[in-house]
Amino acid sequence: MANKPISMSKIRQILQLHSQGRSKLQIAHQTGISRNTLKKYLRAFTDSRLTFEQITTLSDKDLEELFVKGAEKPLSEKLQTLLALFPTLDKELKKKGATRQALWERYRTEHPDGLGLSQFKHYLSAWKAQTSPTMRMEHKVGDKLFVDFAGDKLHIVDEGTGELTAVEVFVAILGASQLTYVEAVMTQGKEDFIAACENALHYCGGVPQAIVPDNLKSAVTKSSKYEPTLNETFLDFAQHYATCILPARSYRPRDKALVENAVKLSYSRIYARISGGDYHNLSSLNTAIREALEAHNNALLKGRNYSRRGQFEEVERAVLMPLPPLRYELKKCLYATVAKNGHVALSADKHYYSVPYRYIGKKVKLLFSRHSVEIFYNYQRIALHGRVKVPYHYTTDKEHLASTHRFVAEWTPQKFIAWAESIHPDVKLYIQEVLQRKQHPEQAYKSCIGILSFIKKVGGERLINACRRALSFEAYNYKTIQLILEKELDKKEAPAQTDQLKMPLHDNIRGGNYYQ
Repeated sequence: MANKPISMSKIRQILQLHSQGRSKLQIAHQTGISRNTLKKYLRAFTDSRLTFEQITTLSDKDLEELFVKGAEKPLSEKLQTLLALFPTLDKELKKKGATRQALWERYRTEHPDGLGLSQFKHYLSAWKAQTSPTMRMEHKVGDKLFVDFAGDKLHIVDEGTGELTAVEVFVAILGASQLTYVEAVMTQGKEDFIAACENALHYCGGVPQAIVPDNLKSAVTKSSKYEPTLNETFLDFAQHYATCILPARSYRPRDKALVENAVKLSYSRIYARISGGDYHNLSSLNTAIREALEAHNNALLKGRNYSRRGQFEEVERAVLMPLPPLRYELKKCLYATVAKNGHVALSADKHYYSVPYRYIGKKVKLLFSRHSVEIFYNYQRIALHGRVKVPYHYTTDKEHLASTHRFVAEWTPQKFIAWAESIHPDVKLYIQEVLQRKQHPEQAYKSCIGILSFIKKVGGERLINACRRALSFEAYNYKTIQLILEKELDKKEAPAQTDQLKMPLHDNIRGGNYYQ
């Protein structure tokens, strides 16, 4: 194994003593290093053709490249062959079920005299650390989509006044392929955040097993090291897409290192590319972002012979879960108490929706979107209605009403007319007159029920005759039919046109003399 390289400060000391004319023996004695090692570094200094003054201006990194890495032994042919395979092997390693052991076995099959397993793993780890120093975590294909907002904002310009409006920049990246999505939105609010997450999923053409957000309020209501409380709307969005939410832990930068690196790359690959343009709305700004984003995703990754897009198409797209047929409808949440009439008010529209009558007096949760209203009690959905934005009106599901209330809710003029017609046309004519003369519909409905119910007590023939006699007197109410049946006037011949039926005495009836 090669000796541990000396520090850059020690190399600077060696070169300073050499520039002062000290001998190799004196330098070796004063610095405490062997003469052979000293010769190696002085030879590298001579080969560089730099003066000591030029050397002093170099950074420690540049000095290391010149004196340490430049002085190392050339790589063996076996190692060079293996290093050339690493980009392909790294891509294979992201596939489901792939292991370093299996890759090494395939490598030794093709190169029987190749390096052993321990050296294979050592050099692969060193190569990955060198090519992707911020990517120490292994990411499975189709596993996670990391999302965050960039710290630096972009701007749109008012076409009339020239006023600048700052906009947020949403960034998402798939863990395995590093396919990146960037979009400008007006705010970091829940609506814009969820819409951007949804656009990212559709850009990828599939759904990962989990979405990893930072602990912003649009995603996490209350952060926790072990079990954070998620925003209900964001959780509902995740359920719609059959994925889950795994918030990054607070003060754990490695949990979100990938997306933070994507944000940094967006500054140099996207911000820099679109700077200088005047964008008057989000649409034009996002069009410019999309063009720069495609160039970024199609560029070759550092140290590899493939791009983010190429890696995504080859190893990750097929593993993502399919998108649902319909997009998510953003839902808002309200709480309300069920009234005694079995309805609950959606205050946003001042409209009332029914729930099963057994929940009267209970506090329920309403989740509503542009098209639907869902009502929950104890995490169970108890009612679903189409959204109606007509204020002070009721939307009622008859199944929600108690049996007596349900019967009353079904009262309509057409129902009573059809009932009367099934008995006789004369009964139908009489009921129509009753319906027309009552001031309030419910008052007329009660009279109709009373009249038509006589068929159970006296039979159809007597009821028909009673309605005929009442029609001849032009008296249209329940009391008239009741009196006719009680006095059995329906069994007598109809009176002449001049005869009048003696009306029952009642305090509210004024009599004919009142109008004299």
